[in-house]
Amino acid sequence: MTHGKKVWFIGDGFWDSHSNGLYPSHESVCVLNTTDTDATITMTLYFEDREKMTGFVAKCGAERTHHIRMDKLKNTEGKSVPIDVPYAILIESDVDIVVQYSRLVTAQSEMSMMSTIAY
Repeated sequence: MTHGKKVWFIGDGFWDSHSNGLYPSHESVCVLNTTDTDATITMTLYFEDREKMTGFVAKCGAERTHHIRMDKLKNTEGKSVPIDVPYAILIESDVDIVVQYSRLVTAQSEMSMMSTIAY
Protein backbone atom coordinates (compact mmCIF):
# COMPACT_ATOMS: atom_id res chain seq x y z
CA MET A 1 0.00 0.00 0.00
CA THR A 2 1.33 3.45 -0.89
CA HIS A 3 0.51 6.77 0.70
CA GLY A 4 0.52 10.39 -0.37
CA LYS A 5 0.00 12.30 -3.56
CA LYS A 6 1.97 13.37 -6.62
CA VAL A 7 1.36 17.13 -6.25
CA TRP A 8 2.00 19.21 -3.12
CA PHE A 9 2.10 22.92 -2.27
CA ILE A 10 4.00 24.90 0.36
CA GLY A 11 2.72 28.47 0.55
CA ASP A 12 5.31 29.97 2.90
CA GLY A 13 8.95 29.46 1.97
CA PHE A 14 11.65 31.79 3.32
CA TRP A 15 15.37 31.19 3.77
CA ASP A 16 16.62 33.65 6.40
CA SER A 17 20.19 34.88 5.92
CA HIS A 18 20.67 35.56 9.63
CA SER A 19 22.16 32.80 11.74
CA ASN A 20 23.56 32.70 15.25
CA GLY A 21 25.69 29.92 16.65
CA LEU A 22 26.51 26.50 15.29
CA TYR A 23 23.28 25.91 13.37
CA PRO A 24 22.58 27.86 10.16
CA SER A 25 19.05 29.04 9.49
CA HIS A 26 17.59 26.79 6.84
CA GLU A 27 14.48 25.07 5.59
CA SER A 28 13.83 21.55 4.39
CA VAL A 29 11.27 19.84 2.21
CA CYS A 30 10.92 16.49 3.97
CA VAL A 31 9.76 13.63 1.74
CA LEU A 32 8.49 10.14 2.59
CA ASN A 33 8.29 7.63 -0.25
CA THR A 34 6.40 4.46 0.77
CA THR A 35 6.32 3.04 -2.77
CA ASP A 36 8.65 0.40 -4.16
CA THR A 37 9.84 2.85 -6.87
CA ASP A 38 12.37 5.69 -6.54
CA ALA A 39 10.69 9.11 -6.74
CA THR A 40 11.85 11.90 -9.01
CA ILE A 41 10.73 15.18 -7.50
CA THR A 42 10.62 18.55 -9.27
CA MET A 43 10.07 21.88 -7.56
CA THR A 44 8.94 25.21 -8.96
CA LEU A 45 9.35 28.36 -6.85
CA TYR A 46 6.84 31.23 -7.16
CA PHE A 47 7.48 34.80 -5.95
CA GLU A 48 5.56 38.01 -5.26
CA ASP A 49 7.62 40.25 -7.53
CA ARG A 50 9.65 38.13 -9.96
CA GLU A 51 9.35 35.28 -12.42
CA LYS A 52 9.08 31.73 -11.15
CA MET A 53 12.19 29.53 -10.88
CA THR A 54 12.11 26.01 -12.31
CA GLY A 55 14.56 23.15 -12.67
CA PHE A 56 14.92 22.10 -9.03
CA VAL A 57 15.12 18.28 -9.00
CA ALA A 58 15.62 15.78 -6.18
CA LYS A 59 15.32 12.02 -5.73
CA CYS A 60 13.85 9.99 -2.90
CA GLY A 61 14.58 6.29 -2.87
CA ALA A 62 11.90 3.62 -2.69
CA GLU A 63 10.64 3.14 0.86
CA ARG A 64 12.93 5.93 2.08
CA THR A 65 12.91 9.50 3.33
CA HIS A 66 14.81 12.47 1.98
CA HIS A 67 15.26 15.86 3.63
CA ILE A 68 15.85 18.33 0.82
CA ARG A 69 17.80 21.24 2.31
CA MET A 70 16.69 24.29 0.34
CA ASP A 71 19.91 26.17 1.23
CA LYS A 72 21.94 23.48 -0.55
CA LEU A 73 19.66 22.96 -3.57
CA LYS A 74 20.54 24.30 -7.02
CA ASN A 75 18.45 24.17 -10.17
CA THR A 76 19.56 22.86 -13.55
CA GLU A 77 21.03 26.31 -14.33
CA GLY A 78 23.13 26.28 -11.15
CA LYS A 79 20.96 28.90 -9.39
CA SER A 80 20.21 28.68 -5.67
CA VAL A 81 17.05 29.46 -3.77
CA PRO A 82 17.11 33.23 -3.10
CA ILE A 83 17.91 34.37 0.43
CA ASP A 84 15.55 36.70 2.37
CA VAL A 85 12.84 36.46 -0.31
CA PRO A 86 9.40 34.97 0.42
CA TYR A 87 8.26 32.30 -2.01
CA ALA A 88 5.90 29.36 -2.48
CA ILE A 89 6.77 25.88 -3.76
CA LEU A 90 4.96 23.58 -6.16
CA ILE A 91 6.25 20.03 -5.63
CA GLU A 92 5.56 17.34 -8.22
CA SER A 93 6.58 13.68 -8.08
CA ASP A 94 6.30 10.78 -10.50
CA VAL A 95 5.08 8.52 -7.64
CA ASP A 96 2.93 9.19 -4.59
CA ILE A 97 4.89 10.81 -1.74
CA VAL A 98 4.12 12.58 1.55
CA VAL A 99 5.64 16.06 2.01
CA GLN A 100 6.38 18.00 5.20
CA TYR A 101 8.06 21.42 5.38
CA SER A 102 10.35 22.54 8.21
CA ARG A 103 12.12 25.84 8.88
CA LEU A 104 14.86 26.41 11.45
CA VAL A 105 15.52 30.05 12.29
CA THR A 106 18.65 30.80 14.31
CA ALA A 107 18.71 34.58 13.91
CA GLN A 108 18.53 34.92 17.70
CA SER A 109 20.09 32.87 20.47
CA GLU A 110 16.63 31.38 21.05
CA MET A 111 16.24 29.21 17.95
CA SER A 112 12.81 28.58 16.52
CA MET A 113 11.53 25.63 14.54
CA MET A 114 8.42 25.57 12.39
CA SER A 115 7.03 22.51 10.68
CA THR A 116 3.87 21.74 8.75
CA ILE A 117 2.45 19.13 6.41
CA ALA A 118 2.28 20.50 2.88
CA TYR A 119 -1.07 20.86 1.10
